[in-house]
Amino acid sequence: MATLCFQSPSKPIYNFNSKTKPSKSLITKVSIFKPRASVQSQGLFIATEPEPVFTSVKTFAPATVANLGPGFDFLGCAVDGLGDHVTLHVDPSVRSGDISISEITGTTTKLSFDPHRNCAGIAAMATMKMLGIKSVGLSLALHKGLPLGSGLGSSAASAAAAAVAVNELFGRKLGNDELVLAGLESEAKVSGFHADNIAPAIMGGFVLIRSYEPLDLKPLRFPLEKDLFFVLVSPEFEAPTKKMRAALAKEIPMADHVWNSSQAAALVAAVLEGDVASLGKALSSDKVVEPKRAPLIPGMEAVKKAALEAGAFGCTISGAGPTAVAVIDTVEKGYEIGEKMVEAFSRFGNLKSVASVKRLDKIGARLIKSM
Repeated sequence: MATLCFQSPSKPIYNFNSKTKPSKSLITKVSIFKPRASVQSQGLFIATEPEPVFTSVKTFAPATVANLGPGFDFLGCAVDGLGDHVTLHVDPSVRSGDISISEITGTTTKLSFDPHRNCAGIAAMATMKMLGIKSVGLSLALHKGLPLGSGLGSSAASAAAAAVAVNELFGRKLGNDELVLAGLESEAKVSGFHADNIAPAIMGGFVLIRSYEPLDLKPLRFPLEKDLFFVLVSPEFEAPTKKMRAALAKEIPMADHVWNSSQAAALVAAVLEGDVASLGKALSSDKVVEPKRAPLIPGMEAVKKAALEAGAFGCTISGAGPTAVAVIDTVEKGYEIGEKMVEAFSRFGNLKSVASVKRLDKIGARLIKSM
C-alpha cells in the first residue's frame, strides 16, 4: 500500500512502503514546507530607508486556531477577543538599527528579553530588515494575553503584533505577504516553519496557505450575514508545539491522505458558503493528526465526545493543543457546550479548564494607538 512520508519539514519526499516498485499512478509527491519562503512582489526590501511617522505605536494581534482538523499546516483562522499587545517606540538609547525588549507582562514571565530569542523580537527585526531600518533604534514592550503552549497561536500573536507595529511606525510600507514572511522567521525558530497561525493572526478571518515557494496566501471570506461561534476550552496543561509535532506519524496510508484532502476541501467550501454545520463536520474528520495528538492531552477524546453530544457541529484540537475548539451558530448554545467540555476535562482528564465563546476575528493584527 502506498504511504505518504512526513520525514522532514524541509524536503519534497517520495515514499512507498512496498518491496516492489509501485506503479506511477500510485506515486504521490508531498512537498513539505521548506525552511525559507519567498513572496513574488515588488518591494520585499525597501530601497530607501523610511523615516518614522510616529514616535510610538501600540498594536494588537488575535489568537488563532490552526489546522482546523484536516488542514494541518495550511488552514487557520483568527478568533476575536483574545491576543497579545505590543508597544513600540523610537528610543535614542538603543543602537541604530537595533531593537531592545524593555518589558514583558501578562500571562507569562518566562520569555527571554533577548530579541534574538523572543518571537516578538525576531519578527520585529525581520520587519526592520525588510524596511532597511539602520538609522533608528527601537524599544519594544510585550503584553501577553495568551498563555504559552495553549494551542491558540501564542507565539504567532506576539510575532504578528510586533511585525505590524514596526510596519505602522514607519508608514505601513509592507503588505500582508511581507509581514507574514517576517512572522515566519519567528515561527521557524520558536515552533516550526508553518504559517497557519501567523497568516490569520496578521490577515484575520480564515486563511488558506496554498504554497510557501512562492508564498501564496488565500483569504477565505466567511459570509457576513452568517453566524459562527468558536467554543474554546483551555485546560491547565501545556502542550509545546515541538513536542506535539514530534508525535506525528512519519508515514500515512494513501487512503488517509485522500480522506483528509477531501475533508479539507469540504471545509473550505463550507467556509465560503457560510455552512457552519458542514464546517463542523469537516473540522471533526481528521484521520492524520488528531488521532496522534489527542491521547497526549488528558481527557481530550472525552471532551470531543461531550461537545458533539451537547450539540456542537464539530470539535477538534486547536493547533497543537491542549485547547479544544468546537463550532456552533448561536452564542447561547456555545456556552452550554463549553460547560459540558469543561466537565469532561475535569472528569476524564483530571484537569481544570476555562471555556470561552468567541466570534471570528475578521481584521487581524492592527494598530490601536499611535503618538
